[in-house]
Amino acid sequence: MRIVIQRVSRASVSIGGRTESSIGHGLLILLGIEPSDKEEDADWLIKKVTGLRIFDDEAGVMNRNITEEEGNIMVVSQFTLMASYKKGNRPSYIRAAGRDIAIPLYEYFCRGLETALGRPVSTGVFGADMQVELVNNGPVTICMDTKNKE
Repeated sequence: MRIVIQRVSRASVSIGGRTESSIGHGLLILLGIEPSDKEEDADWLIKKVTGLRIFDDEAGVMNRNITEEEGNIMVVSQFTLMASYKKGNRPSYIRAAGRDIAIPLYEYFCRGLETALGRPVSTGVFGADMQVELVNNGPVTICMDTKNKE
């Protein structure tokens, strides 16, 4: 599993010109899943995301996590995160999991975040043509990959 975390002032997902979901202050997470990913990968990411200290404390130091900040989270499925660009100029998405693997893991990840936060997580619509709008706060953007745990 691969994610891009963006600390945002606000974010929204629209489909066909209609706002599907939106959040205020918090995190926008783009999530890519490959066929070999498991629930254990999602569990690791949930723990990292909820513990990640990227919000400012009273002294202006990034020392607070999303729970302490009482921020929102939005998760958007993003199969293009699994792009292979090694050969040629047209990315291949063959490494992205199919719907039968990706949808259950996407839903598991979202439910796990909701449990960890104790409140709902906003989402996009899996497989839809979405327009994602965000105001990156900082900017703060962090990438994580369960196959390369740094």
